[in-house]
Amino acid sequence: MSLQNGEAKATLPNSRGSGTLVPHIKHSNLPHVDIDGYYQFITFRTFDSIDNYLKRLYNTEQTNKQKQQAIDNYLDTSSSGAYLNGEVLKYLYNFFKAKDKDLYDLVAFCIMPNHIHLLFKPLDTLSVVMQKLKGASSHNINKILNKSGKFWAGDYYDKAIRDEEHFFVVYEYIKNNPIKLGGAKATLPNRFYGIYEENSKNE
Repeated sequence: MSLQNGEAKATLPNSRGSGTLVPHIKHSNLPHVDIDGYYQFITFRTFDSIDNYLKRLYNTEQTNKQKQQAIDNYLDTSSSGAYLNGEVLKYLYNFFKAKDKDLYDLVAFCIMPNHIHLLFKPLDTLSVVMQKLKGASSHNINKILNKSGKFWAGDYYDKAIRDEEHFFVVYEYIKNNPIKLGGAKATLPNRFYGIYEENSKNE
């Protein structure tokens, strides 16, 4: 940790082994925190995953963090909108990797059957990055599945990474999320990507 202008900062290594300074920040209650230069933890889901139970969760009086945790827990075991398998899974794995250094500096992602977790530093505004990610992938996935219409839910959850500890907690969460699927689904090669595992393969 270091201090600059009285503010705690953490050096977070990227895939090339260099460090990026990420300021410690205080979160507001705004639905999206889009701050230039910050790593972001993003979650978004398929449109058809939003069933009556999720709609009720959205309308509870819980904090955004509590709602997101409850939604994630439910989606991990729900079969609603679970299209992200097989050919779609392979496509998304390659798609997210291909956007590294184009839309974002990629750190990690996992592709669950009906939702996505991403950790990256946006190279444009977060809204533009998400629009491009969801727009292009939606079009191509609909072609793969011979579907039409809305594929991704309109909203997404974002949380700016506040320090080094938070960074690695999120990284481990993303890495371990597929384990909840159990059996062969948990170990499919295209479910998870992380720069640290990728680097160890290349050493």
